[in-house]
Amino acid sequence: MKLVLMGDLHYHAIDDTIPGWLSARNDFYQTFIDRFMEQEADAYISLGDLTNYGHASEMQEVYAMLRRHGKPFYHALGNHDLYAQTRREVLEQTGQARYHAVTTEQAVLVFLDTAKEMDFEDWGGMVDEEQLRWFEAVVKASGSKPMLVFAHHPVHMTTARSDKEKGSIHPDVDMWRILSQKEGVGLYFNGHTHIDSIVKQHNWTFVQLSACLDEQGLRTVEIGPDDIRINAIDLTDDIFAATRETLYTHMNHFRPNPDARGIDSDRECVVSLRLTAEQR
Repeated sequence: MKLVLMGDLHYHAIDDTIPGWLSARNDFYQTFIDRFMEQEADAYISLGDLTNYGHASEMQEVYAMLRRHGKPFYHALGNHDLYAQTRREVLEQTGQARYHAVTTEQAVLVFLDTAKEMDFEDWGGMVDEEQLRWFEAVVKASGSKPMLVFAHHPVHMTTARSDKEKGSIHPDVDMWRILSQKEGVGLYFNGHTHIDSIVKQHNWTFVQLSACLDEQGLRTVEIGPDDIRINAIDLTDDIFAATRETLYTHMNHFRPNPDARGIDSDRECVVSLRLTAEQR
């Protein structure tokens, strides 16, 4: 089984009175989404902040690009996706479930909603009690089958910058109470902090992706009988370098991160499906 992941895309509305912005925006994002969807995979996953402010026009336009490829796409809501509209409105537009699980022969895929609704002042993450109870039941039912969790916000004190204020799911939400109940291997994928990072804690591997405007790249996740392999794909189309500066200059609610790309160990890893005694 193979998955392809993107980090924070921040597809954004533009002011068409500014020369060159519309064409730069369209060229960058259409090329990026085409490269994303051209990968051979069983599923295609956004780790949230697919849009820059969650305007209806942003959602409609970016989903039109994605749906054109006719492939299975999953979108974990990010805080930016819920600034302009309610959660209900966004889910009606996208056709996505708020949170859900997909069980396959190889693994259990879990999609969480960690975003606050229409709260521009607090971009940190939250998971309500109803979702936590559901998540706990899914973890228990998964047994020793590998579990892959996809969310926008990191778990507090895991990946890079998850220790910062508003940089993670709120530390008062005891995610480890649930994660520690997992038998076998667990992987948790997230975006939000705009920096690549991979951290292993206990039987969980936490994989964080940077923003697509900072690093034009993807991750593939290949689930085999003996291990799960996470590989980085760099996208090198000339159009990215030609359009980035225009987008950086004019778009709101986004600041480039010059430190987005870590070392190789922050971008790729192999997770054995044979747990050691220490991991258990």
